[in-house]
Amino acid sequence: MRVALGVEYDGFYYNGWQIQPDKVTIQSEIENALSKIAGQTVSLSQVAGRTDKGVHATAQVMHFDTEISRPESAWLHGTNRYLTERHISIRWAKAVSDEFHARFCAQRRQYRYVLLNRPIRPALLNHLVSWDNRPLTLEAMREAAAYLIGEHDFNAYRTVHCQSKNPVKTVYSLSITRQQHFIYFDIQANAFLHHMVRNIVGVLLAIGRGDKSPQWAQQVLQSRDRTQGGVTAPAGGLYLTHVDYPDVFKLPDTAPVLPQF
Repeated sequence: MRVALGVEYDGFYYNGWQIQPDKVTIQSEIENALSKIAGQTVSLSQVAGRTDKGVHATAQVMHFDTEISRPESAWLHGTNRYLTERHISIRWAKAVSDEFHARFCAQRRQYRYVLLNRPIRPALLNHLVSWDNRPLTLEAMREAAAYLIGEHDFNAYRTVHCQSKNPVKTVYSLSITRQQHFIYFDIQANAFLHHMVRNIVGVLLAIGRGDKSPQWAQQVLQSRDRTQGGVTAPAGGLYLTHVDYPDVFKLPDTAPVLPQF
């Protein structure tokens, strides 16, 4: 049988999603817990988005295949019982058809970047948000963001270590809102390149501070050269908040889960 999982986690405590030798990762922790429920080794086949070290998720989706029959409640509550560190939580588990694929069936992905914008650094939220103590102009950042909407070659907005063969992605929306001291960057696309969101935020912050004009976002985009971009924003403010799948799979809790502080 094939089982899909909806997962949330605090990425601060892990070395990213993917299994790495001698390191604690989100994939390794969930696989260990699932294997205890199954009574044999379970390998997670795919995930909607391979998040980096320090990046969080409120609505990650993954799947695994197993010959062991268990009720959905066992995969849900049993797995959570064995995730003893409590920085990872399975939100739902659902048996799906073999046609479902957590990565390739995903139609859209959405991320939220959370920035605390005030003179004093955070204490309680120090690894859950990013921080900038300088005044930021939202109007300038929104003007810059408009240049990134649509289908573009985002080579200038990905890390040089990105392994994707195709840098062309379609950004459907990129909104910037403020609630008191918090600024939220919400971006939705068909898929994302490695560090793409954090590099976009880095460019927008330079524009928001007045260091660059809004048109610079377009200039960076058109250069297709990573060295022309800004500083990569820290990982701690980034959350995977939604993955959209065709209705035929009838996955639960399909609405975006947006962190607010």
